[in-house]
Amino acid sequence: MTEYSTDDLMIFSGTANPQLAEKVAEYLGKPLNAIDIRHFPDGETFCIVGETVRGRDVFVIQSGSPKPNDAYMELFIMIDALKRGSAARITAVLPYYGYARQDRKDQPRVPITARLIANLLEAAGADRVLTMDLHANQIQGFFDIPLDHLKAEPVILDYIRDQHFAKPIIVAPDTGSAKSAFGYSRKLGTGLAIVAKQRTGDSTVDAFSVVGDVRGCDVIMIDDMTATGGTLSAAAKMCLEHGAKSVHAFVSHFPLTEKGMERLMTENQLSELVVTDTIPLRPDFDTSKLPFKLTRLSIAPLIGEAIKRIHSNDSVNDLFNHE
Repeated sequence: MTEYSTDDLMIFSGTANPQLAEKVAEYLGKPLNAIDIRHFPDGETFCIVGETVRGRDVFVIQSGSPKPNDAYMELFIMIDALKRGSAARITAVLPYYGYARQDRKDQPRVPITARLIANLLEAAGADRVLTMDLHANQIQGFFDIPLDHLKAEPVILDYIRDQHFAKPIIVAPDTGSAKSAFGYSRKLGTGLAIVAKQRTGDSTVDAFSVVGDVRGCDVIMIDDMTATGGTLSAAAKMCLEHGAKSVHAFVSHFPLTEKGMERLMTENQLSELVVTDTIPLRPDFDTSKLPFKLTRLSIAPLIGEAIKRIHSNDSVNDLFNHE
């Protein structure tokens, strides 16, 4: 990879996930650049960039959760300030793309909010977007500016390999995650199973069959996110009923709701839940009371390496040559 200079590279962070931004900056070997973000008593957001950005290559790190409305408005305002400060290029780094589940018109008179967010990012002045594990790949087509789509797969694969499961099998908790699960099974050399489900409400799921043999296996369940825990809980229960030895769930994003927190505290189908730090944990989530092991993996080195490669015009795709 070609050498790059940090002289004109600048990293700014919003308030949604400053811990992740600090880790990314540490990976890049430089401190976060100064920006003062304030919220007035009437709810308005204001920011002032604390140093010159003229002619610089700027990256703004802001997750679309928690409080996606506040997080996005803050991001738009930061981008506008940087644009008016004459930054040469502004890349919006969204470790978690909030509103990604509203990606299609599946009933009359509903919005496609994932597309609206793309339009607003461009209107605010973003020149490029860097995000991770979109809920639906077609969201990439909502943008008329370059978008780099990272996957937490390399980080998760390393962790799975380190566990040395006796009889692993990859399981997709629903048909929507089947393609991703198939990719994991190929790279790990394991079998594949799929749980068929039917959603009965915003936070309730009825799982009704398992396609594949999980008997006596250590189930490795792969999904892009969990908010209420409904899909993971129902799929894990179904796997155990079909003779699985244990269930280890892996999700990239963890926008946990109050209902999800309640479910995870009381339902004990999982042996382990592994999440990444694209979203900070809820402050009221007492992980010491969980009936299973919770593991958090950091994707900061992955995002940091992607930023380095974008800045130096190297290939981002090479990050996923991880057979």
